[in-house]
Amino acid sequence: MKNIIILFIGTFVLSSCGGEKIQEKETPQIKMETNVSLTDAQFKSAKIEIGKLEKREISTTLKLNGKIDVPPQNMISVSMPLGGFLKSTKLLPGMHVKKGEVIATMEDLQYIQLQQEYLMAKSKLTYSENEYNRQKELNISKASSDKVFQQSEMEYKTQKITLSALSEKLRLININPESLNEGSLSRSINIYSSIEGFVSKVNVNIGKYVNPSDIIFELINPSDIHLNLKVFEKDLDKLSIGQKLIAFNNNQSDKKYPCEIILLSQDLSEDRSADVHCHFEAYDKTLLPGMYMNADIEIKMNNVVSINEDAIVSHEGKYYIFISIDKNKFELVEINKGSSENNFTEINALDGKNLLNLAVVTKGAYSLLMQLKNKSEE
Repeated sequence: MKNIIILFIGTFVLSSCGGEKIQEKETPQIKMETNVSLTDAQFKSAKIEIGKLEKREISTTLKLNGKIDVPPQNMISVSMPLGGFLKSTKLLPGMHVKKGEVIATMEDLQYIQLQQEYLMAKSKLTYSENEYNRQKELNISKASSDKVFQQSEMEYKTQKITLSALSEKLRLININPESLNEGSLSRSINIYSSIEGFVSKVNVNIGKYVNPSDIIFELINPSDIHLNLKVFEKDLDKLSIGQKLIAFNNNQSDKKYPCEIILLSQDLSEDRSADVHCHFEAYDKTLLPGMYMNADIEIKMNNVVSINEDAIVSHEGKYYIFISIDKNKFELVEINKGSSENNFTEINALDGKNLLNLAVVTKGAYSLLMQLKNKSEE
């Protein structure tokens, strides 16, 4: 038992010694100084100039993306109100159609019946009208009772209503009731295109029965296509109706399409974005509904704190400026760099410091940065 305990202790000691790792010495990070002082000679040699920040208007470009959309009034769903069998059509998706062009022919027995009812109602109306006029004259001379006259009047008005209703039903299936007679009855009717555009969908085939609620074709009038862009909540207040923008797609990025904002959605989606509807200033037939597009919108920002780009220095991925705190003495201040235009850049101090009224190095900032680096490495 004693030997076993000694063996266990020896094993534990060896394991402990073997498990120890030699820790490598970490190289301490050199923290750069933030204050630097120059002699008069160094100040003159560095050609440092002192100025102040100023508020100015700076333009920036807001980049958005979206796709081409069609307003509801330019999307046509074609159906047959009375139903019927599709007799013929030549339409295929993507095919161009003209307004008033015959796009399909339908046939059904109920078309014949409707035409028959109209002609019979028209004939009865003629008889009812003559009978009404006759009873009216007889009633004036009291040769006919008021009851008989009223019955003839009711019959005449009822036939007028019936004929008017049947006439509207015929117009609904593209039959002109004015030109209909007993020799022009037809079991077929034509469907005409109500717009000039192209075919989006064909949902039926020849010989298929179509219910009144079925959509036979879908047509699109592309002359008023819109660009529907997505803009996030933080940028929504930068846009306004009438604002101009340039749109382009990835396949032809060099081809630009001028647009104008016509509508800003007042409803935010779950991802905190809103729809911005834009109108193309000139229609281009190569732009198709559903096509993805990019857009650049120039935004004017007024009264932003800015400085010339020579005053900004970068170090290890961060941006800084130098503030004059005394004669030939300067302090390094980290900033947020914003948009740039005409060699001026929008800046904001990270710590919320008001930089507007402070003296800032506008030229020779990199010379000061080199002095700080050399000082930190000493």
